[in-house]
Amino acid sequence: MKSESHVVLLGDSIFDNAAYTSGGPDVVTQLRRLLPGGWSASLLAVDGARTEDVTRQLAQLPRDAGHLVLSVGGNDALAHGDLLDGPAASAARILGFLADAASQFERRYRAVVVQLLQRKLPLTTCTIYNGNFPDPEFQRIAATALCVFNDAILRVAFEHALTVIDLRLICSKPADYANPIEPSSEGGAKIARGILEAVTPVSTAALARVVASPGLVTSHHNSGE
Repeated sequence: MKSESHVVLLGDSIFDNAAYTSGGPDVVTQLRRLLPGGWSASLLAVDGARTEDVTRQLAQLPRDAGHLVLSVGGNDALAHGDLLDGPAASAARILGFLADAASQFERRYRAVVVQLLQRKLPLTTCTIYNGNFPDPEFQRIAATALCVFNDAILRVAFEHALTVIDLRLICSKPADYANPIEPSSEGGAKIARGILEAVTPVSTAALARVVASPGLVTSHHNSGE
């Protein structure tokens, strides 16, 4: 029997960050502490997972799952890191490579979202955060390249009137990161608060909600619905 109060986390190390917290609480532990009495949270996300790996996680879905939260795509983007490190080429060629990578990612991401929606449960998605790279120039380039992946995530979310947690705005300080790409315990606390905000019961109107930080929620009408 499903329960709205059982939150299930799917995806990658954004949620499965215990290995990076230096002994501090991970995301799911902090979320459990924040949830109201009688609520629960399960971690199915796996460090290193890509979009196609979510299908295997979904096979372990608890029978009483009530709300799904998905954060995936960072490792898909990392697989194309050679586009940033490779020899310089024409702007058109680089943009073409990025467009191809984003298109392939969107197909995979869209397929996973459809699978999750088939469970007839509320679904919240997350953008890919920008990371905390030591080289400011690489940070700038990486954040720009990630825009094409985040655009795909937001497009799919808005098409299905889903709630989105914008991790770019939530994990915005160096202390939020344990290394360039993994969330620290401090960052995990902010992610947990964002999840809590996202799964709070709201009107069932056809709106996509964006959680940019705890307490700051905006709504987007899906005119295609």
